[in-house]
Amino acid sequence: MNIAEKKRTKKKAFIDGPAGLLHIDDGGKGGLPVIFVHSFGGNIEQWRNQLEHQRNNRRAIAIDLRGHGSSSAPVDNNYEVEALATDIDAVADHLKVRRFVLVAHSMGGSAAIAYAWMHPERVAGLLVINTPGKTPEEQTRPVIDSLESDAYDKTMESFIQQLLTNASAETVQSEREGVKKLSRDASLSFIKGVFNYDPIPALRSFKGPKLIVETAAEKQANSLSAQLPGIPGKTVEGASHWIQMDKPEEFNRILDEFLEMTEAGVGISTRTG
Repeated sequence: MNIAEKKRTKKKAFIDGPAGLLHIDDGGKGGLPVIFVHSFGGNIEQWRNQLEHQRNNRRAIAIDLRGHGSSSAPVDNNYEVEALATDIDAVADHLKVRRFVLVAHSMGGSAAIAYAWMHPERVAGLLVINTPGKTPEEQTRPVIDSLESDAYDKTMESFIQQLLTNASAETVQSEREGVKKLSRDASLSFIKGVFNYDPIPALRSFKGPKLIVETAAEKQANSLSAQLPGIPGKTVEGASHWIQMDKPEEFNRILDEFLEMTEAGVGISTRTG
């Protein structure tokens, strides 16, 4: 095994988390470490392109959040954002990663923001992808009411189908399999948790480098970029909600730039498309 291969060597394992076993994928050496956090219905494999790319020159770690992928589901069905943040904390502590960049997708981005608020000294930079802002209750209440009714299947299908617009076949298969694995109670708990969480104060208070990556379709009134226009951002065209899967090369370039500037202590100062 040559040096490059050793750097890319990965290790899948399970650790004790606050709600059960957490599945992790850890590999690579050197550079500022990165921890990847997936979203609702996601798993480690949704970061495969990024893990392989980053492990050429740095340590890269991905986790299956509680109840997702191969991780244990919480007995108390607690998927509150702050609870998900403790999963991230458990992984960082177990792997003895003292300072790292968090890269997180959608609802997983909410957990990453909460973690950065709880442990700002450990987060060197924060990049979130299509992560929601705070949606008013008058808009979330009808969605929850529908999900709690006999219209659950129809409402969930409409929600997922909308997010999968422009998705690759691999993305569609991965997300549909992940959502299918989640129970109705788990799905409701996860979605309610995100709706109840307000990421704006925490993201505003985090002083380290941060970047919002999103599709044009998700730049709406309740998006993070609209609610916090001063935060640098990048827009990716022609991708579904899962930018990192549908446009891996473009996303990897964005991430590489963010990591380079974060390591240099500069950050990204302009919002560009």
